[in-house]
Amino acid sequence: MGIDIIGQIEKINGKELSYNDFAERYLAKSQPVVISDLTEDWRAREDWVIENGLPDLKFFATHFGKSRVQVADCDRREYTDQKRLEMSVVEFVEQWVRDSVKDNGEDGKSVLYLKDWHFVKEYPDYTAYKTPPFFADDWLNIYLDHYQMHEDRENFQKYDQISCSDYRFVYMGGKGSWTPLHADVFRSYSWSANVCGRKRWLFLPPSQSHLVYDRYMKNCVYNIFEEVNETKFPGFKETTWLECIQEPGDTIFVPSGWHHQVYNLEDTISINHNWLNAYNLSCVWDLLWKDYKDTEESIEDIRDISDDFEALCQRNLAANTGMNLNDFFIFMSRFALGNMVLQEALNPCSSAMAQNLALNLSTIKKMMVKMISAGGVTAKDVYLDLRETLEDPQFLRFCRDMGRTYTMIHKEEDTKVIFPEEFLPKIMGFADQRMQICSPKDLVEMIERYSTCSSNPLA
Repeated sequence: MGIDIIGQIEKINGKELSYNDFAERYLAKSQPVVISDLTEDWRAREDWVIENGLPDLKFFATHFGKSRVQVADCDRREYTDQKRLEMSVVEFVEQWVRDSVKDNGEDGKSVLYLKDWHFVKEYPDYTAYKTPPFFADDWLNIYLDHYQMHEDRENFQKYDQISCSDYRFVYMGGKGSWTPLHADVFRSYSWSANVCGRKRWLFLPPSQSHLVYDRYMKNCVYNIFEEVNETKFPGFKETTWLECIQEPGDTIFVPSGWHHQVYNLEDTISINHNWLNAYNLSCVWDLLWKDYKDTEESIEDIRDISDDFEALCQRNLAANTGMNLNDFFIFMSRFALGNMVLQEALNPCSSAMAQNLALNLSTIKKMMVKMISAGGVTAKDVYLDLRETLEDPQFLRFCRDMGRTYTMIHKEEDTKVIFPEEFLPKIMGFADQRMQICSPKDLVEMIERYSTCSSNPLA
């Protein structure tokens, strides 16, 4: 069964694109795009590539060889993904070199693909690249640089500090390595930049995503180029696809909910980030709530015998999805507070940066209204103490990183973001007498009080 490719992904020159144009044309409209000329000054494009354009595998083995990484065996399926192996970078490089001599697995040897390497966290002093401004409004990784998404660590010993710490990855694979059909974690955005090599991408619009699932919306097509079982996936034959070839140095933006399958046409190294912000927060919440209801349904038969059924649902949701409803609420609460602090610290308040912060608060408020409607957060011990948070040096570092990010995006001067001593009691004044945010309703009311008194009302 062949697939119906009806068009190509748009390609534009990054030097001719402003942030506002990118936000309006691609973020707000959820449209994929290939952007050139964003990576020329990256250290990775010098250190990681030899003169003929191939990966400098010796460099990786010499400088990063002891790192333990996850490697996918592209020829072996395990449940809904490729079988994963763990090995050192030097072991992966040695296998890659051996397979290259044998023409990348054509003798029957599996093609290996290093995925999800948390390189930035592991090597913070080695600046391989800088996130392009178009993708810098990244709530997920800014937050994870300062907080853990799920803080009930005693129930998640199997995840070490690195593997839970961010969504910035290095991928490395030989010609013929590939990634099965999927939509990205949390229904986040992603961007992927080729340091070297070429990739072929196939995209399915979100309006057709139901066509690649079974009738129960549980199982997804694994490989669109294999024979797809029409009985199990009756809608697949109706799908229509968009395609693009990503060249060395090209960066591709993948919007929320676009299923995609990717092939390395040459030996390839890429930088990949998952991220979210005000433009796709609704997609993240919708998936989280769906996963919560699925989790609840899957253990419904033990509700009557469980000491705390809701807590069990939340633990399972965090284990399977990466965060639960309580985590999302605390994430949104801290981010809302950070936005309020930045608005108070920003001078003047009429700038594009201030408008961005107002959009953020408005979107968070809408998500909290959705949580209230759904009956989301019920745990009694889930709350944010305002005085403790606002006086915490970690939170102030979080705010300063947010400030640096938004001044860079909107090309403002860092000196416009000043943290006066009096902003702490001012922010606290927008809370209720308890000085705590204990529920989505509390956060909505605080945002509303802030907006009423702020010189920059919500978008």
